[in-house]
Amino acid sequence: MQVLPITSDAGILATLTGVCALFFWLEKATRWRLFNYVPPLVFIYLTPVILSNSRVIPVQSPVYDKISKLVLPVMLMLMLLNVDVLAATRTLGRGVVVMVAGSAGVVLGAAAGAWLTAGWLGPSAWKAYGALSGSWVGGTGNMLAVAEMFDAGDQRALAVLADTSLLLVWLPLLLTSKRFAESFARFAKADPQRLARLEAAHRQVESEAAPSYRDYLYLLCVALAATAACDALAPMIPEIPNFATASTWRILLITTCGVVLSFTPLRRIPGSRQLGMALIFLFMAQTGATADLSGLADQAAPFLLGAAACLAIHGAFCLAAARLLHIDIHTAAIASAANVGGVATATVVAEHHRPSLTPAAILMALLGYALGNYAGYFAGLLCRLAMSY
Repeated sequence: MQVLPITSDAGILATLTGVCALFFWLEKATRWRLFNYVPPLVFIYLTPVILSNSRVIPVQSPVYDKISKLVLPVMLMLMLLNVDVLAATRTLGRGVVVMVAGSAGVVLGAAAGAWLTAGWLGPSAWKAYGALSGSWVGGTGNMLAVAEMFDAGDQRALAVLADTSLLLVWLPLLLTSKRFAESFARFAKADPQRLARLEAAHRQVESEAAPSYRDYLYLLCVALAATAACDALAPMIPEIPNFATASTWRILLITTCGVVLSFTPLRRIPGSRQLGMALIFLFMAQTGATADLSGLADQAAPFLLGAAACLAIHGAFCLAAARLLHIDIHTAAIASAANVGGVATATVVAEHHRPSLTPAAILMALLGYALGNYAGYFAGLLCRLAMSY
């Protein structure tokens, strides 16, 4: 029997946090251009995959379960607490409709991709499509949450594979679309005054104060108390066979609670996004460590095909909505980036198209976080139905 070098809870946590810290340090210290195309998040996921599948750290451990049960809901609460839904809809106007159309494209595209590849994938692949939809509507945190809803297990690895690899193809397309701004404006009959109004968003986004240790304690208190309340309520809601389990209700309750709290003065506590992002990276490392790749090799290619079909349908929905609503290509590209890549990708695309739209891009991406869990859950149910035909 092989003895693993690292098995203690502290050792595993030190390894996972060390991997996260290492790649962010490398990004800052070396300024390698590689990180412009492949973000640290990819390495933070892949490195634990290699470590666990080469038996340096275990694939299964009680500490992983503790991270899933506690870190995930706290992370969701912190990220959603930072969402200003009213400011986003007021500032972005019809741009929000383009993003919602793109979200609908992801959900329907996932169902189409699942139907297209059902003959090549295992019966649980719909869970991977659901998790991927959560990511492509909101962000990585949503993918992890939806995977937890569906108890996706190793299927999460397929979602992460498609999310990271296809983004490397999609991002250059979004950046290149700037070249067609004038021709698309004529095609869509875009309102030239709308861009000027959207650029004013940077004056409406509040600059956040630097968080103190008190703020982190306030945030942890709120997130843990809300998580405890949702944990107590979830078992009281009856399970619905083939539709909702206690885990499903738990994540949906936490999501709803986070969105509701974002309408209160608690949203103004600084540091919620920074703390939430740190927990996302830790959870992503844990997801990599628990990925057993032995049974997924044959499913990777067909799943990527289905995911590519989903992404193409998402793009078509964004362009169609922009045409119908007379929206410029800059806003359409940012809406797609906010869906598929989250805050970081939306910021990159906005900086390339029109830097003054960066605050609006951040608002749009944060709105995606609020929608991602609901959309991913609905997409998963649709995909399961599509794969049964």
